[in-house]
Amino acid sequence: MLFNEFSVTTLFIGIAVISSLIAILYAYVLYRKVSKIEVNHKRIEEISSYIHEGAMAFMKRQYRIIIYFALGVGALLASTELIPVLKGSEGVGWKAAIAFIVGASFSGLAGWVGMHTATKANSRTTSKANTEGMPGALRVAFSGGSVLGLTVVGLGLFGLTILFFIFYWVFGGNSGVPKEQYLALTHAVNTVAGYGLGASLIALFGRVGGGIFTKAADVGADLVGKVEAGIPEDDPRNPAVIADNVGDNVGDVAGMGSDLTESYVGSIISALTLGIYAFVAFTPAQVIDGSVILNASVLSGIVGAVIYPLLIAGLGSIAAVIAVFTVRAKNWHNPQLALSVSTYLAAFIMLLASLIFSHIMFDGIRAWGVFGAVATGLVVGVAIGFIAEYYTSSDYKHVKEIAQQSKTGHATNVIAGFGVGMQSTFLTVMILVGGIVISYLFTRDMYGIALAAVGMLSTAGITISVDAYGPIADNAGGIAEMSKLDKKVRAITDKLDSVGNTTAAIGKGFCIGSAALTSIGLFFAYEKSAGLSDGAGIDILQPGVMVGIFIGAMLPFLFTALVIKSVGKAANKMIEEVREQFRNDPGIMEGTSLPNYAKCVDISTKAALKEMILPAMIAVFSPILAGIFLGTQGLGGLLVGGLVSAIMLAVFMANSGGAWDNAKKHIEEGNLGGKGSEAHKAAVTGDTVGDPFKDTAGPSMDILIKLMSIVSLIIVPILAEIDPILKFLFK
Repeated sequence: MLFNEFSVTTLFIGIAVISSLIAILYAYVLYRKVSKIEVNHKRIEEISSYIHEGAMAFMKRQYRIIIYFALGVGALLASTELIPVLKGSEGVGWKAAIAFIVGASFSGLAGWVGMHTATKANSRTTSKANTEGMPGALRVAFSGGSVLGLTVVGLGLFGLTILFFIFYWVFGGNSGVPKEQYLALTHAVNTVAGYGLGASLIALFGRVGGGIFTKAADVGADLVGKVEAGIPEDDPRNPAVIADNVGDNVGDVAGMGSDLTESYVGSIISALTLGIYAFVAFTPAQVIDGSVILNASVLSGIVGAVIYPLLIAGLGSIAAVIAVFTVRAKNWHNPQLALSVSTYLAAFIMLLASLIFSHIMFDGIRAWGVFGAVATGLVVGVAIGFIAEYYTSSDYKHVKEIAQQSKTGHATNVIAGFGVGMQSTFLTVMILVGGIVISYLFTRDMYGIALAAVGMLSTAGITISVDAYGPIADNAGGIAEMSKLDKKVRAITDKLDSVGNTTAAIGKGFCIGSAALTSIGLFFAYEKSAGLSDGAGIDILQPGVMVGIFIGAMLPFLFTALVIKSVGKAANKMIEEVREQFRNDPGIMEGTSLPNYAKCVDISTKAALKEMILPAMIAVFSPILAGIFLGTQGLGGLLVGGLVSAIMLAVFMANSGGAWDNAKKHIEEGNLGGKGSEAHKAAVTGDTVGDPFKDTAGPSMDILIKLMSIVSLIIVPILAEIDPILKFLFK
């Protein structure tokens, strides 16, 4: 099919926009359904109000800081118009600033909506478990998670697609002249990169700030409550218990929502950018002396390659809506089966839809090539999820080995967890490498790798829904414990929570895999935009490139150190506060007086807001400084080093943390001495070490490499106009 007509392009963009609006509308319907459920239990409502108010208070204070930072970056982007040498450069200026502000707003809104819904869904899940049992509780928890999942894909795709279309039209996409339409396409794609930058920046603040908050509270609650005081998890006598539950929402819901909005948008932007350059594989182009001869037929292929990722993302949002609707239509007694059905149903719908539309938009071998790349991404996403489950679920040997090692003490538990995390990088990387090679071979172009990332994230709507279900179920269990409900209620919420631990591990694996493919796509987009692919590419033998690789490989370790130290400092304050409350008020342990929950929430809030600034500055400014001092080649080296290092760290930390957590839960189920045993105390220590790994530093790695890549992609036009400061050293 030819895409030389502006109206045809509009049609396919319209499909993506309508699909995103359907997802947003259904998310609103689910939100209303959850909100209308009556709790009718005073204690549940009281505890839920503590959690909701604490979460909202933190989010308001966090977003107040983020708004100032975002406005500053937006003003910086807009101000480049005032610099004569940069005037008219692509990817910067007031248009890019608008895209940046919209991207930041939508990413923040997605996290806010998800967190607001989760704090309502947790109490209603507890209430339904009390009155209707497993089916009712599962439906509410899954519906609450689905609001986040559908909001992420709906808002992310809607904002990106609308901005792309507007800029395409403003730059002359409806001119009818192939050369002018091609230039309009290029300008539009480069400008919407600012949308990805806005989403990335908010995601980083959300993940780091939320992660520091939740883990400071979690560590304090566990070490003083379970280990020192010997009281159960979620015991209302623990002063840090409300802060812990608040943290589940601001970190694992709001932070994760912003994170995957950024992943989702970044994968599409990398595919849009590489689609412009996919001349050889997807257009009947004539190339003379390295220049493409543009005509209506050539333009048709280019526009098709650019629009296809938007269409695939739109189809994915519809697949998520269908999957959520299907699961909600039945009473499920097995939560694992329900969540698995939703995931596989969405993947099947996407495979079928991408097969059909690839043949509508492309001809012959090209159609099978793009379909194969998208299908590869879907398969790789599922495979990485299986690997994460294999290393973090107590159904398999690795978690049981860590639990067994806990019998001989704290040190052997920690050693075993480190070993499992490091070992898990092997299979994960092999799957990623296989996906990269296969998707490249399908298209014979880097465009195929970008499409694989889009394919993997095309089912993000349902993946996020399943992941966000976990924190809601966890909170529901805590509320049941604090409300002193019947043990059968806690048994239901524990079952939901147990499944949620596995889905969370799978979700983190999915985030890591998508981050790797997206970052590779963004890297090749950077290389194309910098003009490095026209010659020898990035020459690793250049000293400047080698310097960039070493610095890039170091940055994830520095970033991780800052984040983990921040958790440690905040947790130290939390531990002292909990101990002090126990000392000063014996009535807390006797159950005759209430702890000061608000003080613990305030400690986590202040620590998170203070400590999230420096890591964010490193992510934003390191590629800028590398580009200024080392040039485009050296910055390319920085991105390579950072990508490889961050992926290894992310896999290691996510899987070791998940394994430590489930080893503890395996013992708490009555194995190896059960709760209160020496093995259990050692397992709590391992879980405490793993908490900042899997919930703070590990997930932040995904955002770090994508944010560095998207910043690099945006500053390429500026770097093209200046010479690197250290150029004279590397001649």
